[in-house]
Amino acid sequence: MDSNCFIRPAIEADTEAFFDICLRTANGGHDASALYSDPHLPGYIWSVPYLKFAREFAFVLVQGDRPVGYVVGVPDTSEFDKELEANWWPLVRRQTAGLTPTCARDADVIERIQNPRSGTVWLQDHYPAHLHINILPGLQAGGWGRRMISTELEALRNQGVAAVHLGVDPNNARARGFYRHLGFSEFERDGAVAYAMRIDKGSGQ
Repeated sequence: MDSNCFIRPAIEADTEAFFDICLRTANGGHDASALYSDPHLPGYIWSVPYLKFAREFAFVLVQGDRPVGYVVGVPDTSEFDKELEANWWPLVRRQTAGLTPTCARDADVIERIQNPRSGTVWLQDHYPAHLHINILPGLQAGGWGRRMISTELEALRNQGVAAVHLGVDPNNARARGFYRHLGFSEFERDGAVAYAMRIDKGSGQ
């Protein structure tokens, strides 16, 4: 484990780092820079809105003075989605207006911005919270992922959250093994892969 790394609460000044880390891990944990014509596109969906609207559950992994990873979460996925529909997506739609898809994954993200959707609605009744974690390649196997997940789960647990879920790229074999190792249960439905866990104090997790 790199002794130059540490975890701290996220701050507004981390916004560009959130965009960058998301882009550089959006291809199954690897760099997706060549897949998007606008480097902000993946971060609009999977990282920055959490920094803006759920910052008390956003944490950054720092190496030296450089953010190299983040973990984010929300205690209530349904309420978070309503918050974004009112206060995030209208802004992002204005910022991406007129963007013509020219790279492999542009169209998918633009469609998601216009019509936000969750691939894990079927889990939310029993696992209402969710989280995302991304660490730059090269640091993903250093033990920090486990520590960041533990930090996030503790923050959610302290908010009274009983259960949490997350989605995973079906092709990301390393991530799938990681979550199974941490004790998450695996679910598959309609081609989507997700992991979920009870985290209330009586669950043993």
